[in-house]
Amino acid sequence: MQPNAGNILVSGGAGYIGSHVALTLKQAGFTPVVLDSLVKGNRWAGEKSGPFRQGNIGDAAFVAAVCDEFKPIAALHFAAFIEVGESVAKPDMYFANNRDNAKIFFETIASKGVGNIVFSSTAAVYGEPEEVPIRETTAQKPINPYGQSKLEAEEAMRVVPNVRSVALRYFNVAGAAPKAGLGETHYPETHVIPRIVLPLLDAPAVLLDALGLKTGFKLFGTDYPTRDGTAVRDYIHVLDLADAHVLALRYLIGGGTTNIFNLGSGDGFSVSEIVAATRKVLNRPDFAPGVAPRRAGDPATLIADSTKARSVLGWTPRRGIEEMIASAAAWHRTETYVNTILTKAHAANS
Repeated sequence: MQPNAGNILVSGGAGYIGSHVALTLKQAGFTPVVLDSLVKGNRWAGEKSGPFRQGNIGDAAFVAAVCDEFKPIAALHFAAFIEVGESVAKPDMYFANNRDNAKIFFETIASKGVGNIVFSSTAAVYGEPEEVPIRETTAQKPINPYGQSKLEAEEAMRVVPNVRSVALRYFNVAGAAPKAGLGETHYPETHVIPRIVLPLLDAPAVLLDALGLKTGFKLFGTDYPTRDGTAVRDYIHVLDLADAHVLALRYLIGGGTTNIFNLGSGDGFSVSEIVAATRKVLNRPDFAPGVAPRRAGDPATLIADSTKARSVLGWTPRRGIEEMIASAAAWHRTETYVNTILTKAHAANS
């Protein structure tokens, strides 16, 4: 019998994906125990779904104390830095947090009897893949410190004694749970859907200025060898991704062996398809982004094959691109989002 109850450590649970997974865990009957340093996350997000403890996952004494307090039956690990450009500029910071702190976290919770770990990894471990769609057996050749640090964290997790683990590898996550008061609050904002949506919402000028979005969105390249000439990428709604983490948790609790699963949407979405969906969802038929040359190093198509996750975990993404856009737009209109971004911008510039 797989339990539908028990305490689950959620490292990085005050961040975008971690907070949505914590919400989904709570709805599934578990009790998420959120650990977050709040270097990137938000306290209000960390406190939404269960007990919250502020601290660094690289602090073994802190992690051990939380384990002693809550006696978790498993852990889900999200506490990582995720910006590719920042990883190139600050590789030491990325390896120190994403790999070294993760290793301390894995070893500490294992010493406290936590033998099941679900790791929020990334398809960036594949680099510029040799095959598309990308399978779990595709060669892992990261091309930046972000992807390399996550790959080395995966490897560190798999050699910890008495631990069974699942690494979930995926590309782009979008959407929100606005009715639950949760959504994406990245600063700076580099993700495509927020960058498309925000300038179309009549957002406060001070917000668009802080995010560098006053000039609107541009298509970088319309001559790719794809179905409409624009680059194709894999997008998953954050709540579909959260479902996958809960399924992976139940897989491990039910006796599943250490494994790796790619999570993908199937065919992916081209940038032009995202633009068309945005016109429809936001009722902006006038939306016509400018066109700019391709950016160096941007592959035409990046899609993860999720056949294995669908067959072994029983996971199926249920929310399409229109729901991603609509939920993101609803979230980006909230006072919580606007105030959080302006606070982060002020802190960064002071």
